[in-house]
Amino acid sequence: MKNKKVDFRLAELFCGPGGLALGAVTSSVTDKKGVVYKVKSVWANDIDQNSCDTYSRNIHNGKKSFTACKPVEKINFSKIPKFNALAFGFPCNDFSLVGEQKGFDGKYGPLYTYGIKAIEAHNPKWFLAENVGGIQSANNGMAFKKILEDLEAAGKGYNLTTNLYKFEEYGVPQTRHRIVIIGIRKDLGLKFKVPAPTTLNKPTTAREALESPPIPENAPNNERTRQSETVIERLKHIPPGENAWYKKLPKHLRLNVKNARMSQIYKRLHPDKPSYTITGSGGGGTHGYHWKENRALTNRERARIQTFPDSFIFEGGKENVRKQIGMAVPPKGAQAIVTAILKTFAGIPYKSVKPTIQNGEDEFQERLF
Repeated sequence: MKNKKVDFRLAELFCGPGGLALGAVTSSVTDKKGVVYKVKSVWANDIDQNSCDTYSRNIHNGKKSFTACKPVEKINFSKIPKFNALAFGFPCNDFSLVGEQKGFDGKYGPLYTYGIKAIEAHNPKWFLAENVGGIQSANNGMAFKKILEDLEAAGKGYNLTTNLYKFEEYGVPQTRHRIVIIGIRKDLGLKFKVPAPTTLNKPTTAREALESPPIPENAPNNERTRQSETVIERLKHIPPGENAWYKKLPKHLRLNVKNARMSQIYKRLHPDKPSYTITGSGGGGTHGYHWKENRALTNRERARIQTFPDSFIFEGGKENVRKQIGMAVPPKGAQAIVTAILKTFAGIPYKSVKPTIQNGEDEFQERLF
């Protein structure tokens, strides 16, 4: 057989630092005839310069010409490199359960339509779209229904498989839940199945993420945040897994907040459980805190929890890097999904479960292996 390799040429919108891409390009399967199925990143776009620089450095081997750093609205999709696979984790700000849910009425809600434009221009064999779970309830559920209808009808038409992934069930040491929509072009006659969880009953813990092996002191992006004496004293009284609302916290260390009480404020990791969700936004008290040392996590520790390898170097200042890490897709989670896509095309059976979402509506079903 002449063709011993099938390369999917991946383009990505709203790429961030490259967590999804890293998971994709490190995925590979070989069918029974010895044909290798892989993914190659050929083009990416983001509006944040530091994210683009990080992506170029780590995914494109330093070649910045493959990353278009500009507003997605200014891209002519007919003129970008040809691709047959597309990924887009369109901005989730207006769909997040944290804050005001504006959905299509917000600044970021309509940005998914640029994924549609990219599909219309290139008709990729498959696409992967990712967003937060809160997208299901935006605009009383109508936004999500509209998005699914548009994705199914895009280009030549796509068979969709939509699932709420709990990434802690796929080896990610973090309770991070995201909706992922996989579309495979209808004329190919294939249907994606949700890969079965691999760590359902034994999730990777925060301790394992940060201590197996320990992070070298001179690791990149490992600067420590200078903590005030008040924060240090407050953390001394907060046990692992607890937050600023811990009942036994001395009165003089309690926060004067009457309304919403975010659970992540000064919350410490529990060493024997996955981390809570690492975020990229927010002010003091939301940086993630070590279970034993009275300090915020370093960016390298956050990257470990997001399953980025220590060799993955983030460009930009410390706060921007924290944002990049928090907004990224965990590479290990992406790898589990993309590997299943490759197996679908290669005709390789794999354990699967029923998707949690059918026709745009929640149908959380019993998981069957």
